[in-house]
Amino acid sequence: MEAESTTTILTLREADAPSLSALVYDLGERLMARGQRLCTVESCTGGGIAQALTDIPGSSQWFECGWVAYSNAAKAHMLDVPPELIEAEGAVSEAVARAMVEGGLARSDADFALSVTGVAGPSGGTPEKPVGTVCFGWQARGQEARVHTIHFEGERHEVRLQAMLHALGELLAHEAA
Repeated sequence: MEAESTTTILTLREADAPSLSALVYDLGERLMARGQRLCTVESCTGGGIAQALTDIPGSSQWFECGWVAYSNAAKAHMLDVPPELIEAEGAVSEAVARAMVEGGLARSDADFALSVTGVAGPSGGTPEKPVGTVCFGWQARGQEARVHTIHFEGERHEVRLQAMLHALGELLAHEAA
């Protein structure tokens, strides 16, 4: 059975977004109560999700580890994302987000993994993958990875924040529900 894949266009206003720290606290409480752990695999967010997680006291009880695989070479070397896949699909693709999340989960003792790869801007976009395009992956150990793509609006820092909020919110709503 093929894992779920969707593409959505989303404009997230600051007033619409729950606070990052509230999401992290909720996630941490849920994971700690279950004795579960999370790993992150980030590209365009540059470790921002891992930083938000470790800003919470006691996060070592539920946050396993994180990778910042910003370059294509790092994705291949650290996570075994096939260079041929990156060449064929592009680093910003659901296929690469899936390979990243699977690679992170395979290389950790975590119960859940999330991945983020995208074009935060201000440059780097193409007509097919404009600035604001972000691909996500989530996986629970023993389950198929789930991926989708969102097109965010805004400046670089806004795209990255929206990606962080979305990645954590979706993990709470689905994999860690």
